[in-house]
Amino acid sequence: MSTWTDEGDDVGAAEARGSRDLPVPATSLVVLVGASGSGKSTFARERFGPYEVVSSDVCRGMVSDDENDQSATKDAFDLLGFVVAKRLAAGRLTVVDATNVQREARRHLVELARSHDVLPVAVVLDLPEQVCLQRNEARADRTFGAHVVRRQREQLRRSLRGLGREGFRVVHVLRSPEEVASARVVRTRLLVDRRDEHGPFDVVGDVHGCRAELEALLGRLGYALVRDGQGRPVDAVHPQGRRVVLLGDLVDRGPDSPGVLRLAMGMHAAGHALVVPGNHEAKLVRALSGRDVSTGHGLAETLAQLAGEPPEFRDAVREWCRELVSHLVLDGGDLVVAHAGMTQAYAGRASGRVRAFALYGDTTGETDEYGLPVRYPWARDYRGAATVLYGHTPVPQAEWTNRTMCLDTGCVFGGSLSALRWPEREVVAVPAERVWYEPARPLELAAVEGEALGDARGEDELDVDDVLGRRVVETAHHGRVSVRAEQAAGALEVVSRFAVHPRWLVHLPPTTAPVATSRRPDLLEHPDEAFAAYAAEGVEEVVCEEKHMGSRALVLVAADQAAATARFGAPSGETGAVLTRTGRAFFPRPLVEELLARVRAAVGAAGLWEELGTSWLLLDAELLPWTAKAEELVRDQYAAVGAAAGALLPPAVAVLEAAADRGLDVGALLSRTRARRDGAAAFRDAYRRYTGEQHVPGTLDGVQLAPFQVLAAEGLVGPTRDHLAHLAWADRLVAADPVLLRTTQRLVVRTGDPASCAEGVAWWEGLCAAGGEGAVVKPVEGLRRGPRGLVQPALKVRGPEYLRLVYGPDYRAPENLRRLRDRDLGRKRSLALREHALGVEALQRLVDAEPLWRVHEAVVAVLALESDPVDPRL
Repeated sequence: MSTWTDEGDDVGAAEARGSRDLPVPATSLVVLVGASGSGKSTFARERFGPYEVVSSDVCRGMVSDDENDQSATKDAFDLLGFVVAKRLAAGRLTVVDATNVQREARRHLVELARSHDVLPVAVVLDLPEQVCLQRNEARADRTFGAHVVRRQREQLRRSLRGLGREGFRVVHVLRSPEEVASARVVRTRLLVDRRDEHGPFDVVGDVHGCRAELEALLGRLGYALVRDGQGRPVDAVHPQGRRVVLLGDLVDRGPDSPGVLRLAMGMHAAGHALVVPGNHEAKLVRALSGRDVSTGHGLAETLAQLAGEPPEFRDAVREWCRELVSHLVLDGGDLVVAHAGMTQAYAGRASGRVRAFALYGDTTGETDEYGLPVRYPWARDYRGAATVLYGHTPVPQAEWTNRTMCLDTGCVFGGSLSALRWPEREVVAVPAERVWYEPARPLELAAVEGEALGDARGEDELDVDDVLGRRVVETAHHGRVSVRAEQAAGALEVVSRFAVHPRWLVHLPPTTAPVATSRRPDLLEHPDEAFAAYAAEGVEEVVCEEKHMGSRALVLVAADQAAATARFGAPSGETGAVLTRTGRAFFPRPLVEELLARVRAAVGAAGLWEELGTSWLLLDAELLPWTAKAEELVRDQYAAVGAAAGALLPPAVAVLEAAADRGLDVGALLSRTRARRDGAAAFRDAYRRYTGEQHVPGTLDGVQLAPFQVLAAEGLVGPTRDHLAHLAWADRLVAADPVLLRTTQRLVVRTGDPASCAEGVAWWEGLCAAGGEGAVVKPVEGLRRGPRGLVQPALKVRGPEYLRLVYGPDYRAPENLRRLRDRDLGRKRSLALREHALGVEALQRLVDAEPLWRVHEAVVAVLALESDPVDPRL
């Protein structure tokens, strides 16, 4: 026997066909009920996965080493409840294998199901007493007497009829070994689960009886109306197979609720529309069912309009509205539609609480000055991966908040009727013909609803819950990137204490991996290894760019104040930012704006605003001189070492030379000391190169920028474009302001051409001989995947003298070079790839105008990974 309780919504299966098929919703808690010996464990093992079944006996064994130790029962059920809760929270079907013959034990499980908004299902094995006794006698571990089985069966029989009242939405009862053997569990989808329904869709906000506006909107969207013999629209068909999704509140307040219903019901029946109910449909169902309901808020007008329709039409309306499910999960889970909204925790679930949220949203319990409920701004806290489209609360115009959009633009109140084209994300609207119903609250005030709540936060504020704890960030080009809790905590401290305002923290550049250790005996790094590494990945052309003697800088510049405010929410006086690679400001705000004004003018003179079709740019650049950021480091660390070595080593050499002249055996020591003296002199020469170009503190005098990549602009994710295009843009910027901006020398090398590679080596050697830091080698095409996945975006090949600043004055001594050849580059390379993937992900989310928390998720993950135990000298 199978029974279903009727609680109105979301049980996604039909009446069981006999005793063989046992429909079980795919997202549910299945509670096995039966006396000891009824075969519950065998039933569970044969019909469910090994991880889906949570057994009380197994839990008892886990806490006591003995599955039959009844003294461990309490701890065992505490463990069982914990495991069940974790599985339900993850939306996984879970089966509880225990006797569950007592109401109290079942009550706890029903509460668990309800608290996680999944359906509780009971599968009862009501087998004859003698069968249970015989099975127990055959098991050596069952030492309890027959009276235990009799008591359990008596408890089961007393509660069998009341399982529906206890809260079980589905009850299956099997009464014989034959029924158990022939039973087959059939997993069914909840009615809200329509992930196999793919677009394109046109999602329409609250219509409220405005039939003429609905017809006009459908026409704008390209649908052809189909009319009946009386000229009334009963369907609408799109030539390209698009479908409409109606977000509820089809009725009340407007002039023709029956006409809207007739059209919606016809489209729904023909498969040309999907529909979710609104709170006005729910109230209409109660009224048409003879319930005593208030007829305010337009219901009286709808009932009067329906009174002129045939009784069979009213009956059809009642049944159609009754059968609409609370919300729909569509398009592979990427789209959720509900009348009043849907949180990520409720989407795809079924309970009275979920249905109530879908119909009415969440309120604070307060009313505003117009007597309307104050609704909690759930969309500001939404963190789900799916896009949620909803209506219910009218707004002046449809706008994105996180990944949600309210499409109720107050048509019946004189606003407009809006639709979102999915997946294009294009809003299409038609104006209302007139004000059909005077709103209790002016429509223009709807947009600020909830802003008076003390816990409502601005969209540019970083919520610690978005970045704290162990996190997994999904990236398009490198899969999942994990961030440990301690890494996240350290990153949050940096962001909260030192970083620029969150609105400007939209990207952090990745670390750059060094090239593999050179095979040459006197060098640690050489371009040949970079060319070979990229050739092995199938990269045919690379571009070698000079490694500037400066600091990595990100320059985010808007075309003007209006663009900065519109795109980034900037206050007056802020038009961008200049960031270090850890998100800190290079200069105080007045100097930042002075520098941005120069960059903005150069972008304009180069014609890039128009060419890229953007009002903002994010540039990757090097800021020179290095001392503009690291003057104290040069003075207090490098200069101190150089001065000490210069004071001590030459006199030591002189003393040893005098000793050698007297015939003492100090030749080996003298040789080492001379090498140390020469290394120290080379070390001083290396850091003194950074002091040649001074800038005046507190000004931009002497400061230069060397741009080499447009990281992002409106509609442009920079890493997807080839580097030569970026360098061409950079050259145009330099031509526009050659005083502030500096060019980046470059050379294209064909990795399979020995002559081209030799030219690249000579070019690198020339840079190093002139005192340069070396070069960075990149695939010409930018973002690249090879046989083993994502290819390193860049390999740095540092010059031998620059490496003295990294490894110390004596690093080129043979014994030191031998030790350094064992550098572990694997961690650094892995870190570089993960940070690169996160950086591209942040840029994509920025360009897609995703909510700032989504951008921060990837950006802060980059900063978190910087705490990895990787040799900083790499």
